[in-house]
Amino acid sequence: MNSVPILKLDGISKSFLSNGRTIHALNGVTLELARGETLGIIGESGSGKSTLGRVAVGLETPTQGKLHIEGDPLDDLPAALRREKLRQCQMIFQDPYSSLNPQLRIARQIGEGLYARGLLDWRDINERVADLLERVGLKREHAERYPHEFSGGQRQRIAIARAVAPEPAIVVADEPVSALDVSIQAQILDLLIDLKKGGTLSYLFISHDMAVVARLCDRIAVMYRGRIVESGPTAAIIENAQHPYTRNLLDAVPRIGRRRTGRKPALVQLPDHGRQDFLVTVSPGHSVLQAAESGNNVNLPGANALP
Repeated sequence: MNSVPILKLDGISKSFLSNGRTIHALNGVTLELARGETLGIIGESGSGKSTLGRVAVGLETPTQGKLHIEGDPLDDLPAALRREKLRQCQMIFQDPYSSLNPQLRIARQIGEGLYARGLLDWRDINERVADLLERVGLKREHAERYPHEFSGGQRQRIAIARAVAPEPAIVVADEPVSALDVSIQAQILDLLIDLKKGGTLSYLFISHDMAVVARLCDRIAVMYRGRIVESGPTAAIIENAQHPYTRNLLDAVPRIGRRRTGRKPALVQLPDHGRQDFLVTVSPGHSVLQAAESGNNVNLPGANALP
């Protein structure tokens, strides 16, 4: 197996100006995605996980740090080669209603990715689109319909078909099931799993739902206030969570017969922005952010407050 990660974020920071204030969405995030792996990024709203996903596909430019694809730092590449590298990254957005153009037929929306990849004959493109629709559980004749003619779950299947059409190496899925009914969520997760079988497709799967991430992902990275506070193999995170915030996320997962504990939110220290993170290795591949000796005490939300 190729030891070079298909995607690497190295010390990525991203800041925004809002009402005269600087918002640090990402603070020195470093992570790697292996070829064929599904890495879950989990955290509550405002943790920076969606910004991380947009940086990974080139929709946002980091304030600091470097993005590597197949070992190549994009900043060091000529513009044409950089665009070619970024074509290997596709994104599935949260809202299946707004992510599709209401004025274009489905065939055109899925086919544009194939055209950009170099398939110029629209007869061949339309045949590929029909095959893709069947692959994601829809019908070939759906290609000539418009987005408003489909349900939310069907639209997300179309969005997935559009993302995988150009045969990318990486798909960033940003909360792709959070807007769907629970039964439809399970179908979409099964579809994502099926699309990976027998190939080298890698997922960066973003969610606030620990149960969803645990089902789908090989590894998990937990984000809080723009930083990764814990990361490791899924089993290690689920069975041996070390960071209080991770434990709060786990406690928020509904379980049959379990009652709320009513305990107070955990009190955690995080290093001030700009200071070095203190990562401690707990077990092979499992690391946790250690509390700084002098940092900001942060009241984390209790399980009842988590989305």
